[in-house]
Amino acid sequence: MQQVSKLHYHRHSKLLDVWFADDLQVQFSAELLRVLSPSAEVRGHGTPQLVANKRDVGITQMLPVGQYAVRLVFDDGHNSGLYSWSYLRQLHEQRDTLWQEYLARLKAANAVRDAKLEVRFHSGV
Repeated sequence: MQQVSKLHYHRHSKLLDVWFADDLQVQFSAELLRVLSPSAEVRGHGTPQLVANKRDVGITQMLPVGQYAVRLVFDDGHNSGLYSWSYLRQLHEQRDTLWQEYLARLKAANAVRDAKLEVRFHSGV
């Protein structure tokens, strides 16, 4: 099992840094982690469910689960995936293939990464 020694989330860029105990440091977008969630909701029962419209999704919480995983809570309400250290390593090692497969599934379903409705918050007057 690959042990993770540190996690650091960058709220503005929506990137998660993961440091493995063997000194490998990798970075994942919140979008990738959300659309490739290990949850039953996303993986389905045999056939993975297509998750679209998540380009701007962010992570609101990271909850450690023992010494083997982290539960990520996303700002779209998704919170049921347990990201084990071995799953994070697998995502790193297969990132390009998994991402290209995801993009192909989006295209085949005539779906997009962008949100269905753009919402922006402005501060000030």
